Amino acid sequence: MLTSVLSFTPEMAEKVTEYCTKSSTDVSGQMNELWDWTVGEFEDADKMSSPLQGSTMKFLAGLLKPKRILEIGCFTGYSALAWYESTKHVNAEIITLELDPKMIAASRRTFEKYGLNDRVKMIEGDALQSLKKLTGTFDLIFVDANKDGYEAYVKSILDQKLLSPTGLIMADNIFARGMTISTDSNPLLPEKTRAYWTANGKALRDFNAFCKHDGRIDTVLLPVYDGLTLIKWKTE
Repeated sequence: MLTSVLSFTPEMAEKVTEYCTKSSTDVSGQMNELWDWTVGEFEDADKMSSPLQGSTMKFLAGLLKPKRILEIGCFTGYSALAWYESTKHVNAEIITLELDPKMIAASRRTFEKYGLNDRVKMIEGDALQSLKKLTGTFDLIFVDANKDGYEAYVKSILDQKLLSPTGLIMADNIFARGMTISTDSNPLLPEKTRAYWTANGKALRDFNAFCKHDGRIDTVLLPVYDGLTLIKWKTE
């Protein structure tokens, strides 16, 4: 029986990604412009969501019609721009948490350049502390920050009931470039980043175990992008 994950060489995977991107609804010119700028400005731009992920975000937001969105980790504001563009019809409030001063500056540039400040609010500082100060519920929560914090972030979200009854949590980069699966799974990973992603893989294995065994939630880990976990309240 065919497995859920097709085996591609790196070259074929690149072609498949390109084909999927071209076959999906295009992201906006603004999102493409921001993506190109980020790639040109930041050495670690590979941490940013891909254009295909951007299409996925906009598709899901259009389907879910969230009134409030929370994201943990903003980077240069690419995902915030995707949420903003795809929720104009519901005038959604978007709150984004960021700690890194460099990324705070880059995100604020994005918010100003593309006119997002009317609905996007950035909270600077430690995400776990920021979460404790939030009130109300969110219909869509995107977790894409330091991987060793994922378990604490999601646990805090659940404990505080920040996720709405029909809401969705999306946690990105769950494969940690393959290191979550096995430290031998990605021989092409650059040596200068191997230790970083290996540590992330260990943290995310713990996070996956937490999600699997927390009786409050249903969760599914999808083999797309660098691993994407979807979480919702358990259906009674």
